[in-house]
Amino acid sequence: MSSIAKIYVAAIVAIGAAVTLMELTRWESPDFLRFFCYLALAIGASRLKVSLPGITGALSVLFIFILFAIVELSLPEALLIGCSAILMQCLWNYRQRPKWHQVLFNLGSMAITVVAAGAVFHSGLLIQWRLEPALRLVVTATVFFLMNTFPVAGAIALTERRSLRRVWRECYTWSFPYYLLGAIIVGVASAVNRHFGWQTALLAIPVVYLVYRSYYLYLGRMEDEKKHAEEMAALHLRTIEALAMAIEAKDHTTQDHLQRVQTYAVEVGKELGLDESQLEALRAASVLHDIGKLAVPEHIISKPGKLTREEFEKMKIHPVVGAEILERVRFPTR
Repeated sequence: MSSIAKIYVAAIVAIGAAVTLMELTRWESPDFLRFFCYLALAIGASRLKVSLPGITGALSVLFIFILFAIVELSLPEALLIGCSAILMQCLWNYRQRPKWHQVLFNLGSMAITVVAAGAVFHSGLLIQWRLEPALRLVVTATVFFLMNTFPVAGAIALTERRSLRRVWRECYTWSFPYYLLGAIIVGVASAVNRHFGWQTALLAIPVVYLVYRSYYLYLGRMEDEKKHAEEMAALHLRTIEALAMAIEAKDHTTQDHLQRVQTYAVEVGKELGLDESQLEALRAASVLHDIGKLAVPEHIISKPGKLTREEFEKMKIHPVVGAEILERVRFPTR
């Protein structure tokens, strides 16, 4: 981690600790049974998460239970539930146990998120505007989404030296509808709670689990398709490289020319800021840049001395022939 990234992580941890201590001094819990029941459900929900294909992260239903706690309980109770559940989620990560500074960062980020979302939902200004509870819930879920994703995106951007906007757009913007879906579930559960008692709202648990299983199966299928696509892309690239090496074998004066062109082209593409798909297209193009030599007689290609005018004219046709060959391939990226 760079110095700026360390300062950023330390700031999030310090702010999270400060707001946690401030809110816990205002502790109030009218119904301890209700609080501990919601706490147990949130800790159990912290185990229900699925890995996201292609990025570092996971999708968890924990958000729904924390948002429900913000709506139904006091802010200190919701804060304690959120931090306890996120701590257990970190400790239960058997595949890749997070480092201590990552745990502290997650706790600090969650504390800031819960306090910000709780302050919005219980805002006197929104109540004074007589905003409908459903709209307040949507606004709260939106704030929760922003506060829950931007700090993590900021840490990734500083650590990997990437654009914050690009990291946030690629890794998190797609999940916003999930937060809105969670707000709908919480709104229904809250309405049931007001009319039939808080125990009845527990009937929403099967619905939440069904949402989790749907995402789990869907993302699992996406991961399988992604692996298959990567395997096919690797197979195609190996086929292209084998063809290019066969072409290179005709030209005895350009040993390792293919590897050098590929390396230089990709590095130039990185300096120009090309994305991964564009780099893959550039890599394939660099491998096939001499494919037109198939149309040039071998005695011309391997001639050690200076070419005659007629031989040079024949050599000049190889870019045109190469373009005509590749035009028939119809690469997905051009």
